[in-house]
Amino acid sequence: MTRVVIVGAGFGGLATMSALAHQDVEITLIDKHNFATFQPLLYQVATAGLNPGDVAFPIRTLLRKQKGVTFRQGMLAGIDSAANEISLVDGARVPYDFLVLAMGATTNFFGIPGAEEHCHGIYTLDEALAVRNKVFSLFERAASQGIKGNAMTTIVIGGGATGVEMAGALAELKLRAFRTDYPSLDPAQARVILIEARERLLGAFSPELSKYASAELKGRGVEVRLNTEVKSVTDAGVHLANGEFIDSRLVIWSAGVGVSKQFSDLGLPQGRQGRFEVGDDLRVVGHENIFAVGDIAATLESDGSLVPQLAQPAIQTGTHVAKMIQALITSMPTTQFVYRNKGTMATIGRNAAVAELTNGMKLTGSTAWLAWLALHLLTLLGVRNRLSVLLNWSWHYISWGRGPRVILGG
Repeated sequence: MTRVVIVGAGFGGLATMSALAHQDVEITLIDKHNFATFQPLLYQVATAGLNPGDVAFPIRTLLRKQKGVTFRQGMLAGIDSAANEISLVDGARVPYDFLVLAMGATTNFFGIPGAEEHCHGIYTLDEALAVRNKVFSLFERAASQGIKGNAMTTIVIGGGATGVEMAGALAELKLRAFRTDYPSLDPAQARVILIEARERLLGAFSPELSKYASAELKGRGVEVRLNTEVKSVTDAGVHLANGEFIDSRLVIWSAGVGVSKQFSDLGLPQGRQGRFEVGDDLRVVGHENIFAVGDIAATLESDGSLVPQLAQPAIQTGTHVAKMIQALITSMPTTQFVYRNKGTMATIGRNAAVAELTNGMKLTGSTAWLAWLALHLLTLLGVRNRLSVLLNWSWHYISWGRGPRVILGG
């Protein structure tokens, strides 16, 4: 039986696995965690809108519905393409006939001095929990010792969808948490600053929607700084290219994603942003039986630009690779991958979001917000998770409250 090894249980890896459900193949799914994370809602974990368990789903539970799949927790260490096997960090070796790389992306700090050491990312569950702990530790310290200088200033670097969503959620959290749990604190002293190097927020959206998002954030108390470049980051704050220094105890990085440095040692060709170079059928260049999908693949659109590192492209590339594997098994020719843009969305906060559909329709306000809620609710893994998120969202909307406001770990 044909052996298919999929490394990574994100959107791309799970889409590949699901699309191979009715094929006569033996699948081994490998991931460093034993759960799949719904990344689009991690910012809500970071701001205490959702519990960690709401956005994580056990991989072995998924496998109950699909026969012929074995899960192994582990991390990829190397690829021996001559022997058709991979090695894991724990020393294990796993043979394959077809290998699908779907490890996803990590935070890209673009070489800015101090950014990797002093900024918090929000691309993993651990990172989201670290941000939540930091936020509420700062709140507790301010409540007991008072707000000193800019100790309550939070900086979000990057004005894409993740940055906009994070800044909006922090602004709402500040207003609600101070009103209910920290009445001694003045919300005006807890600044949220969103820094974007380009001339507008949400560069992937139309200028009209970018303008709307900026106005909404400002109306919620976010300080939006456009055309502003970050020179360096220290444990005391952020140095800007214009010479200004902003004192901050919490800097969140949402300026972009890239491929983890550890994957540079795999011996595969890498292109722009460190992503693996793939042919039009998504096979890694120079390798007949190795595919790359999702954020880690340098997949091109028809105009030569890179396909965005979002959930939909990951799902579509994963589904396409499953079809290509089946074609190769049956000695049929492979076909070119064509990305179908189904539109983009970003939420700003309560009753405010933007959506741009493929037919040119643009939505803002409550309509876009409800559409965003519905889409994310439907794409969550597991009925329990969907019900839990729906209950949390409904309760927060009715009570205008937030939770869980707890500090976990050390």
